[in-house]
Amino acid sequence: MTRPFVCGTAIALLLFAPLAHPGELVNGRKSLVLPGQAARLVVDLAGGSLADFHLNSTTLNPLRWNTPAPGETSIHGFGHFLCLDRWGPPSAAEGARGMPYHGEAANVEWAVLRDVTTQEGVLEAQVTAELPKAGIAVRRTLRLSVAEAVVLVREEITNTKALGRIYNVVQHPTIAPPFLDETTVVDCNGRRGFAQGGALPNPEEPSCFWPQAWNADGERVNLRRLAFDPNPNVVSYVIEDSYGWVTAASPNHGLLLGYVWKTSEYPWVSLWREVHDGKPAARGLEFGTTGLHQPFSMLVKKGRIWDRPLFAYLDAGESTTKSYAAFLMKIPADFAGVESVSVQHRRLILRERGGANREFSLETHGLIPDQDQMQPKIPSPHRAPNSL
Repeated sequence: MTRPFVCGTAIALLLFAPLAHPGELVNGRKSLVLPGQAARLVVDLAGGSLADFHLNSTTLNPLRWNTPAPGETSIHGFGHFLCLDRWGPPSAAEGARGMPYHGEAANVEWAVLRDVTTQEGVLEAQVTAELPKAGIAVRRTLRLSVAEAVVLVREEITNTKALGRIYNVVQHPTIAPPFLDETTVVDCNGRRGFAQGGALPNPEEPSCFWPQAWNADGERVNLRRLAFDPNPNVVSYVIEDSYGWVTAASPNHGLLLGYVWKTSEYPWVSLWREVHDGKPAARGLEFGTTGLHQPFSMLVKKGRIWDRPLFAYLDAGESTTKSYAAFLMKIPADFAGVESVSVQHRRLILRERGGANREFSLETHGLIPDQDQMQPKIPSPHRAPNSL
């Protein structure tokens, strides 16, 4: 959704100006904590990352990637961080002038705009940040169910400058050990995809279909699991359903982390994989407005891939709002992975892959729209089997 911010930059900055809510200290870092009865969510204010999302019945936090050591106060992205105003590298000239990789959002201080309140079974709070080089302000509203491990995150992004501009926003949740190991299973509803690293004019070739990808040696790789070889490192897929979803399941730990969002807001899902010393070290479950990991100049030259956008546009003073939900579920030790995720009658329903034909569900408390309230399925010119 977009709307004009008609009063200009000064009013935009005033509306996003933080109030005096200092947050609390978590491992020596200023943080905002939403303490539900089912789950606990921590937002790190030195970069805005979702630093910790775990069930109260365990201390296992899937989002442990790049977690700072106790007492470290540097500003950087970790866990689930926000890529804004770009995904990937700046141009050489932008980098020389201080623009960070993945943009400024994870490299600036965030402030608590509204502290945690509880109403009708939902914890709610707001945080905000200013990105001075990008000329963007972001206001994030978090709504965590008290009784269930499900949170809705809504981010309002405003162009505070006097000129329109292109931009991208990509969510970058990243799982890490101990939740991540060789048995962890990743599933999503991506369809056609390609490995990052190809050159113009056709970086999307050769293409593949989830869950398969081509590695640099021309061999097929199943991306559901990661062992000792991270090649291909990043693979991006388009989504053809009205909503996108991605899950990571650890049967060894009896836990699943998942995300769901409207495809009209985030049409791409991208999977990043990293290995250290022959062991899985990180898996990015990324989703956003682009599927091409390049500076803006290359995105403009390419324009679109498979009729999907590679960037978005914000006019002067304009705002846009994008949302997603994250959830945690307990799973059995013989869990085989996810076949589908749907939202019906205020319940999120997860259907297992394989012959077990089991369903797992949780109450959404209305935080996620039912499936029939989302837009129709996106038509696709490429209908291929779910394999290479």
